[in-house]
Amino acid sequence: MTLRLHDSKTRTVSDFTPLKDGEVSLYVCGPTVQDGPHVGHIRTFLAFDVLVRWLRRSGYRVTYVRNVTDIDDKILARAAEEGEAWWKWSYTNERKFGEIMDQLGAVRPDYEPRATGHVTEMIDFMQRLIERGHAYADGEGSVYFDVSSLPEYGSLTNQSIENMVDDAEAASNLKQDPRDFALWKKAKAGEPETAKWSTPFGEGRPGWHLECSAMAKKYVGESFDIHGGGLDLRFPHHENEQAQSYGAGYGFAQRWMHSGMLTVDGMKMGKSLGNFITAEDVLAKHPAAAVRLAIVGSHYRTNVEFNDTTLAEAETVLSRLRGSLTRALDALEQAGAHEELCEPGEGALPDRFTEAMNDDLGVADALAVVHERHGQLNTLLAKPHIDAHEVASAVNELRDMLDVFGLDLLGAMWSDEPGAGGAEHDALDALIRAQLEERAEARKNKDWASADAIRDRFAAAGIRIEDSAGSSRWSLTN
Repeated sequence: MTLRLHDSKTRTVSDFTPLKDGEVSLYVCGPTVQDGPHVGHIRTFLAFDVLVRWLRRSGYRVTYVRNVTDIDDKILARAAEEGEAWWKWSYTNERKFGEIMDQLGAVRPDYEPRATGHVTEMIDFMQRLIERGHAYADGEGSVYFDVSSLPEYGSLTNQSIENMVDDAEAASNLKQDPRDFALWKKAKAGEPETAKWSTPFGEGRPGWHLECSAMAKKYVGESFDIHGGGLDLRFPHHENEQAQSYGAGYGFAQRWMHSGMLTVDGMKMGKSLGNFITAEDVLAKHPAAAVRLAIVGSHYRTNVEFNDTTLAEAETVLSRLRGSLTRALDALEQAGAHEELCEPGEGALPDRFTEAMNDDLGVADALAVVHERHGQLNTLLAKPHIDAHEVASAVNELRDMLDVFGLDLLGAMWSDEPGAGGAEHDALDALIRAQLEERAEARKNKDWASADAIRDRFAAAGIRIEDSAGSSRWSLTN
């Protein structure tokens, strides 16, 4: 089945054909680093992380660009509140963001350009728009895009210019039209000298929309395959990006993809509503793999209700998967068949899994295949005498599929997760093994009361014991 993806502009799912055969260029609007990220921000970036993984698993060479907005009004305001230099505040939060994405196992972009490193490109872009009649300077240091000059303005979000609201963020009585938006903002009194750049039009700093158009052109070209971002960016940010790039004479994004929101009690998670949960807080309380599954386990275009129940369900799923995979590894070691295991990406994926992912990243149907194969693995492990080849095949397929979601539970990324190995797990394993040996001795001596008492203590402590021919294995219950 051909890969089919949704296009937010046409509101249809269609065959994906890249501009260059075998290559995909992807630009995703990255974080504005006025603070550390909340989980709603992470939703967007993990959604496109799965897209990148699937494109690469499908054989495409992907150029993945995700920018960092490190200068804007909010950053300047937050830095002033904290008594920090704005550039230091931005960099600190950028580092936090990167550490959290690493903790969640996200693929790093090929390029992660900062806005402040591309002011020269922005000035050139702005001058091109002025020369082509799509922008104007107000004479006091600001430059605006003339929305009436571009017939296509509004085509991304299917709005007519007559029905659009004024751009309050760029309010000025010097604008030709209240809906015109700022390409360049003049320096304000009291702002740091380090937060302004010189241009032919006066000192100031770039507008948010201009940053992305200029950086996209530099890293993925005048025309590129996919532009991604959160659904809340469609208007005005993405509409304005498209307008700028069309006005400059560029083809810009051939397809637009937008991720849904995280919600709390049905409301979009956001700082303005005060219902946000910082990514740092969530990761301090829950395993990163579970947070990742709770977010990527739903279709990227849907809104995801995020709460303790969602996280608990994800933890349960991962615990059961990890337990089965660990038992399978033990069984293969005992059978001397460990060499039949492969690294993710080396084998073929099940057809139904591939069909699901090729249907606009159909995660729900793809995960159904994962759970089905997981059940088959458990059936194989329950047999008195295992078929090592079948067990290895099931493990390889499960790892391949889970790796598409960034959740290869046997890989190095998740080896130190709680319950996945590491010092804590090893210490617990040693204690349990000692008890299992005592229980095995009691069973050997037909001291059923003692054997059952040990098993009951395990159950009360949340530890499941599974007996098979000649051995016993343990896992945590939920």
